[in-house]
Amino acid sequence: MLRNIPPILSPELLKIMREMGHGDVLILADANFPAATCAKRLIRADGIEATDLLDAVLRFFPLDVYVQNPVSLMKPAPQDPTPTIWRKYAEIIRDRDEEKAFSDFELIERMAFYEFAKDAFAVVQTGTTAKYANICIKKGVL
Repeated sequence: MLRNIPPILSPELLKIMREMGHGDVLILADANFPAATCAKRLIRADGIEATDLLDAVLRFFPLDVYVQNPVSLMKPAPQDPTPTIWRKYAEIIRDRDEEKAFSDFELIERMAFYEFAKDAFAVVQTGTTAKYANICIKKGVL
């Protein structure tokens, strides 16, 4: 055991975050996301909510200050409402973003998001069942 490490951060996820470099992408995917199809590296976080995991990850993970949008989301279909989970994501990011890199979400169309995920450093499949709860964060420097 280690001190001050949230228990929802698995050893595998901590290792992945440590291996990532500047500009690498980590996706926290909802339970419906085709993670096994898209991921180079897949980490299972079944039963863990994406909001809780995002909060834990951002304690250690700096956002990229050298890009316009270090945080991206899957754009809903035109007939779907704006996901309510996005408000919680914004609150968490604003609370944890020490470098103030976050200004607004970039929205990526669903099929493009799937293709984008194939190039991500890793995808973490959470237990979140909210629609369009997939969030992409780009790693910055300390």
